[in-house]
Amino acid sequence: MPLPVMIFAAGFGTRMGALTANCPKPLIPVAGKPLLDHALDLAEQAGAGPVVVNTHYLADQIATHVAPRGVALSPEPDQILETGGGLRKALPLLGQGPVMTLNSDAVWTGQNPLSQLAHHWDGTRMDALLLLLPAHQAKGHSGSGDFLIDAEGRISRAKGAPGLVYLGAQILRTERLHAIDREVFSLNLLWDAMIADGRAFGLVHQGRWCDVGRPEGIRQAEDMLEADDV
Repeated sequence: MPLPVMIFAAGFGTRMGALTANCPKPLIPVAGKPLLDHALDLAEQAGAGPVVVNTHYLADQIATHVAPRGVALSPEPDQILETGGGLRKALPLLGQGPVMTLNSDAVWTGQNPLSQLAHHWDGTRMDALLLLLPAHQAKGHSGSGDFLIDAEGRISRAKGAPGLVYLGAQILRTERLHAIDREVFSLNLLWDAMIADGRAFGLVHQGRWCDVGRPEGIRQAEDMLEADDV
């Protein structure tokens, strides 16, 4: 049974500078295709559905762009709700079971990240399964990494130690969202609770990945895609 997927596309994209003055970051082209289309293509190829995209900044442009693709929209007109608040608001469109989430500001090569996650998901012992890469392999990313992973695949916080970077793709159980008493919040709150319960797992991506959060990330991503096409 296909899992629903939430694609996060509501941010201001301030790190992109002038490029997002009149264009939302998800519509910035990389290798001739908007970032959001890279994400939507991954969802389509993985057979995920329904597909939900949240919007805030220049939301009308995103709504117009995705209209031909039958994507459901979860507008956040008043304020950006961050990943946790945004996902909770979209649950009526996604359903109450496990969901996939995917950031719209990255480009991937290798195995489809959503297919890889779905293949390894085990709901009997997992509340979260995050896709990761060693920090030195994560293009466009600075820092030492977010998580450590043990022999059974469980994750813990890296806390400054060399670790693995979260790539913005995961499968997540959503029941705990309803217990959080705030409107705007990050999914880090859920992860910490799941880590404490031994129910948060990680999986190393079989391929390459590039964060496209800054202007220089566009060229890095295009070079990565070109190299993988050779």
